[in-house]
Amino acid sequence: MSLANVPEKILQKHGAVSEQTAKAMAEGGRLKLNTDYTIAVTGIAGPDGGTKEKPVGTVWIALAGPHRTIAKVFHFGNHRGRNIEKTMLYAANLIRKEILEIA
Repeated sequence: MSLANVPEKILQKHGAVSEQTAKAMAEGGRLKLNTDYTIAVTGIAGPDGGTKEKPVGTVWIALAGPHRTIAKVFHFGNHRGRNIEKTMLYAANLIRKEILEIA
């Protein structure tokens, strides 16, 4: 098991790049680290590794907090550097928006 404690059955059924895996990573990380919020990211940054169903640039970002767990999918394209940068920015924005809604 990893830090996030993603159950093997989720990985086998949905794959590493999926909503279910991203949520399990965020929830598992939050419990293990005992934090208020945890962000988890899974995706295919590129330049290789994509499929027709999950092309390069597919990224799931999940946020687990005290009130809910959400996950969003993004399709950033096929430029590895840009995909990594966009993933970081979108993840930071997701937690910013979540905190502002609660405040």
